[in-house]
Amino acid sequence: MTVRWLFAGQLGPPFDDGGPVLLVEARAAFGRAPMHRQKAHLILSALRHRAAELGARAEYRRVERFGEAVDGRDDLEVIAPPSRAARAAVRRRGIPMLPSRGFATPEADFAEWMADRGSRRTRMEDFYAWVRDRTGLLMRGPDPEGGRLNLDRENRHPPPKGAITLGLPDPWWPDEDDIDREVRADLDRWQADGAVRFIGEDGPRRFAVTAAEAEAAVEDFIESRLGDFGPFEDAVLAHDWVMAHSLLSVPLNLGLLDPLRLARRVVAEYDADRAPLPSVEGFVRQVVGWRDWVWHLYWHLGPDYVRGNNRLGAHRPVPRPFATLDPAGVEAACLRATLGDVRDRGWAHHIQRLMVLGNWALQRGIDPAALTDWFAGAFVDGTPWVMPANVVGMSQHADGGLVATKPYAAGGSYLDRMTDYCGGCRFDPRVRVGPEACPFTAGYWAFLDRSESELRGNHRMAQPLAGLRRLPDRAQVVAQERARDEDGEGFGPAPS
Repeated sequence: MTVRWLFAGQLGPPFDDGGPVLLVEARAAFGRAPMHRQKAHLILSALRHRAAELGARAEYRRVERFGEAVDGRDDLEVIAPPSRAARAAVRRRGIPMLPSRGFATPEADFAEWMADRGSRRTRMEDFYAWVRDRTGLLMRGPDPEGGRLNLDRENRHPPPKGAITLGLPDPWWPDEDDIDREVRADLDRWQADGAVRFIGEDGPRRFAVTAAEAEAAVEDFIESRLGDFGPFEDAVLAHDWVMAHSLLSVPLNLGLLDPLRLARRVVAEYDADRAPLPSVEGFVRQVVGWRDWVWHLYWHLGPDYVRGNNRLGAHRPVPRPFATLDPAGVEAACLRATLGDVRDRGWAHHIQRLMVLGNWALQRGIDPAALTDWFAGAFVDGTPWVMPANVVGMSQHADGGLVATKPYAAGGSYLDRMTDYCGGCRFDPRVRVGPEACPFTAGYWAFLDRSESELRGNHRMAQPLAGLRRLPDRAQVVAQERARDEDGEGFGPAPS
């Protein structure tokens, strides 16, 4: 009888066809690179909970390395694993591989769509239109619901003025059980033995690790936060880490939810007039648009994409506050708070990732490959496939525009508008020179100065570069930020 070997991203009903299952817990996988303690907990908890659910159908092996559980067997099959390394290991062993699952669009269909495009530029919006058309999600015949495919313009509200939180109910949280307690004890022992090195803090489990928990999290999001998700999708409040976000990236990446089914469930709320279109469209775009897009790009762009793209010549190492998740000494309130969020929970929402962490790294010239590895290990939803296009392409523009048409660089004014961090910060987002100079504001102009020759041909950067050329204190800003980087990795005040 054929036994299906399931990987850590394949732990839900979409990957189970009713036969015997092999689940392997390999300790060495947690020691390859620094990993957030809560990410390790989630993976082990999900594996062990799935084994308990399957009962006699599951063979559960705890080993040092995967080979101890699978080498020499001729009864295994796999669903194509979600990483190149895992697929290579499967192929070396000659294990039959079924097509991948867990995404709205099959890999073969994406390859056919790409081939049909010929030499035309690959744009996420074109892909998203194709997905909407083939699935019928939010479509009225050939036309998008509401007349426009993308309602992002409606989803850029700043946080409510004077608000400390959005005032929404606390999200549904899972209850830890004996499996979680066993996982915590094992991780403590591994760490004490020196077998693994974790970053970040341990803490209560905040994300679903079973299909039943994932469904509870879905229903809670729909009932409590879906309506506010769209308008405040890009807003940040220092004392409201959830805002109106779904917290579903972890169960999605563990394979506990089918993304197409999830998108249809959310669209049903709009159809029943219980949720506004901008919120529903924004969620659909994330779940079956962007998520599928970066999955397919992981395979399409090839194994050399991460380490073969550094168009802007960024070579500085990941700095200590990032690498250790210890924000001590970081004086910019936005960066200190966001690093603290990642330390405490292994999670931050997309604007914190893109416009605080990624924006800072882009401005300061952090090596994009090293930054990709850091994101993958520091975030509880980090996977080998999700980070390359997000970090190298979108966040760091290291591929020269294959994924995003311009760098996502912004000064302090953007953070002042979309967050409440600046009000409590020692720096002034309006100041670019002197002790109060915001490292994001000054860093923005220093980044443009450093990258001007590379960005000159990008029409979307024409206006910012024209502003750079008119900057009366350009040389002073550049010298100040160079000195700030040399004195304190860019985290402290500008040298006087």
